[in-house]
Amino acid sequence: MFQSLQDKLDNALHTLKGHGQISEINVAETIKEIRRALVDADVSYKVAKDFTSTVKEKALGQNVLTSLKPGELMTKIVHDEMAELMGGETKELNVQDNPTIILIAGLQGSGKTTFSGKLANYLKKKKHKNVLLVAGDVYRPAAIDQLKVVGSQIDVQVYTEEGNQNPVEIARNAIQKAKEDNKNVIIVDTAGRLAVDEKMMAEIRDVHQAINPTETLFVVDSMTGQDAVNTAKAFNDVLNYSGVVLTKLDGDTRGGAALTIRTVVDKPIKFISTGEKLDKIDVFHPSRMADRILGMGDVVSLVERAQEQFDEEEARRLQKKIAKNKFDFNDFLKQINQIKRMGNMKDLLSMIPGAGKALKGVEIDDDAFKQIEAIIHSMTPAEREEPKIINASRKRRIAKGSGTSVQEVNQLLKQFSQMGQMMKFMQSSQGKNMMKMMGNKLPGMN
Repeated sequence: MFQSLQDKLDNALHTLKGHGQISEINVAETIKEIRRALVDADVSYKVAKDFTSTVKEKALGQNVLTSLKPGELMTKIVHDEMAELMGGETKELNVQDNPTIILIAGLQGSGKTTFSGKLANYLKKKKHKNVLLVAGDVYRPAAIDQLKVVGSQIDVQVYTEEGNQNPVEIARNAIQKAKEDNKNVIIVDTAGRLAVDEKMMAEIRDVHQAINPTETLFVVDSMTGQDAVNTAKAFNDVLNYSGVVLTKLDGDTRGGAALTIRTVVDKPIKFISTGEKLDKIDVFHPSRMADRILGMGDVVSLVERAQEQFDEEEARRLQKKIAKNKFDFNDFLKQINQIKRMGNMKDLLSMIPGAGKALKGVEIDDDAFKQIEAIIHSMTPAEREEPKIINASRKRRIAKGSGTSVQEVNQLLKQFSQMGQMMKFMQSSQGKNMMKMMGNKLPGMN
């Protein structure tokens, strides 16, 4: 995510991070390089110029030149201004109305239908809402079928009217149906349109006026850069929407839309979306995004993703098994699946401070666990529960069944044994005392 921009900003700040002499000249050069990095990321020149002017003013005001750690101070100033550029504070979705009506609008191909499903899934699971999806795209072939498939995957009802080509009527009827069925959130997916298509823009305006939505979200493909910002402004002139959604952030995104759109339309970015899976949606946090752009990681989001997969009852069961030295390959397989559900490996590792830079140029395979899973799946139930019974002949059979070598099976068994010993130690009083001592030495842990 924003790898190119991250690299260029890191290079721009590199001079001040060293121990060389700091002067007005290299501070000015750093500011110039930051501006160039932003423009290369498809941030408008005016926004980039205003941003760097503010950074320069604050840098001089906070005496970067005489600071003991000028590089760190400059990075903090850039971080804070970047977070402010993207909105400053996190803006949550308003779902207080009963029913809450959410209108989804955007260009063709921006990912509205997929996002509608993601939002429905998010509100159902995290906000415990009873959601109705409305198929309001009456033009795109198979749009209704796509929404039906999405709805079935997340177990959310989809309202459709076969043969009706009037999206205003469909939306009104859907709201009435939702009230009858005690649905408290209605998400209306609309047809994609071009900002220059006056007829289609008039239609979305009519839908908006007819249903008076609680929230109107403009969905934009973040890979389109400044084009996304221009269309965002055109849509806002018509709809005066309440928030922006950035999709496809896992693609080759330069960052221009995320950094510019808030300034141009004065509307908050409320969600970001990555990938096609229906759980890949996150509330947009400007400060956390600034952390990631500057290579500082995003530990809070990483912990939140882990907690989403965390089952307290399962954790207690696992703790008891570890204490009795009964942790087996079935448990290990469950842990792998939890990690995989958190997201792709490269994205997860980039949330760890410093990891993104350390892994620059390194290809992280999303199927990193594939070989391990193949070996475990080639074991019998008895072998998974009691790895000690796996002798030489069993190893040969497991290797053949998993398409691996005996050496690779041996390596996994050795690593599993070492991991089991470490886990048991961490559950012991000695291990807990060691963790407590380490926690007291770490900032924010005592």
